[in-house]
Amino acid sequence: MEQIKETVTCTVDGITFEVPKGTRMIEAAARAGIDVPHYCYHEGLSAPAQCRMCLVEVAGVPKLLASCVSVVQEGNVILTQSENALKAREGVLEFLLVNHPLDCPICDQSGECKLQDYTSAEGRPQGRLAEPKRIVGTDDFGGDVLFNGDRCVMCTRCVRFMREVAQDERLTVVQRGHKAVIDTFYEEGVEGNIWADNIVDICPVGALVSKDFLHKARSWDLDRTPSICPNCSQGCNIRLEVRDNQVMRLKPRPNHEVNGHWMCDFGRLNYQWINQTGRIEAPLVREGDKLVPMSWSDTLVRLVDAARVASGPVRSVVSPFASNEDLGAVRRLADALGGGSGVFRVELGEEVVLPGFPRLALREDRAANVRGAELLGFTRAGDEGGAGGLESVSAHDGVVIVLGDNLADAPVDFGDRSKLYIYIGQVMGDAARKADFVLPSTNFAEMEGSFTNLNNRVQRFWPALQVPGMARPAWQIIGVLLSGLRDVAAPGRPGDAFAALGEISAEFAALRFEDLGGEGLPLRSESAVASSAGL
Repeated sequence: MEQIKETVTCTVDGITFEVPKGTRMIEAAARAGIDVPHYCYHEGLSAPAQCRMCLVEVAGVPKLLASCVSVVQEGNVILTQSENALKAREGVLEFLLVNHPLDCPICDQSGECKLQDYTSAEGRPQGRLAEPKRIVGTDDFGGDVLFNGDRCVMCTRCVRFMREVAQDERLTVVQRGHKAVIDTFYEEGVEGNIWADNIVDICPVGALVSKDFLHKARSWDLDRTPSICPNCSQGCNIRLEVRDNQVMRLKPRPNHEVNGHWMCDFGRLNYQWINQTGRIEAPLVREGDKLVPMSWSDTLVRLVDAARVASGPVRSVVSPFASNEDLGAVRRLADALGGGSGVFRVELGEEVVLPGFPRLALREDRAANVRGAELLGFTRAGDEGGAGGLESVSAHDGVVIVLGDNLADAPVDFGDRSKLYIYIGQVMGDAARKADFVLPSTNFAEMEGSFTNLNNRVQRFWPALQVPGMARPAWQIIGVLLSGLRDVAAPGRPGDAFAALGEISAEFAALRFEDLGGEGLPLRSESAVASSAGL
């Protein structure tokens, strides 16, 4: 029997509602859509109540309470905007600005800085300090992290993250009073800890910044799109932050079932490949010894004719960076041409677990959709470096289909024996130049689709970049091809392509693309699917 959670009733700024027993006041206010100013509080860390910025007034209580540690009691009337609360927070802000440099125009945090926001909303119009400000300077903390001590408000989020979540105590507070400053225990600082850039994410001001992003873009110039990290099978929820059709940075997006509030540095800094140039921008069709650009309509007419003639056993090579929808389309095309087998290659690396959040790790499989490829009938091939394993495909005398794999290590005779060789991808390599048809496809950042992580959770992503040239999602290209071969309707939306996955794998049949939302849904087992269908 499901345990019923006890609730208490409270009122926050005139809004009355129920919250689970044990909810802190700052969390209750957030449920009502009210942001209580704060610095030291973070949902994923302990609450030391040291910044005193989150003070609120509670009716009947003689003093202001720190809402980050005060638990809601039955009947509490909480006032976040009372005269006393506003006056207290104004005083806190004035003290925080005593030594803070007024360098917002050059600060990387400008536009997404809590000190800037709260000072604008509730601070004094001008400071009263006549003495010179304390100068701390800048310190390289190692890795991707740069520390500007003059901007630090001593919230200690960074110290607590390294102690509680990374469980690698490389940061601490040295000295006391107004001389206190964050420092490293070791000469190498945070270098070598692949979770260190999370302290940049959680810093509420511009004290900790990323060297990779330093002076690269202003916050207000960035377009932010929810997505999934492509760089390992964990499937961390992220935001793709883009300017001028270039990915500027990846930032974690909260999902308590997958990555909490965090992501590893390998994932966040390995994004330049998304911005790769030299893309295939138009369909290419072989005429003699040349590949000739053609329109999509002419290309697909020729491809349908060629596929009808060359039907037979199929060998395919797919990329585990491809979406579920794209992989499923390749499977359905192979089945339509007479069946066959398919492989994928993936680079392997060391697994690194986040100690304080053990269900999050940089996984061994360095690609997002390895599990999706397996569920859709593709098998692993190659070595730990993601190379090799192409011998059987290279020697195949039937139909060869390649999706997304750049074939950089392909044998020189790859595709020479095939009746029909179709290459669907983003970049033209030597092996792709031998294809009969080269079809430009989108990568995950240019399309809407889904990945399946190692724990069988299907998660959705959205397009963040403009599509280069005439590129299209592979599921769309293959869908039109299949409609010509089998006289069936081509999928018009990603949801249609996702629905077709149920024909290949029963696990997908129980899910609807539209229901995935922003946090995804777990696949149901084959037995559960069969049971629900009465089989």
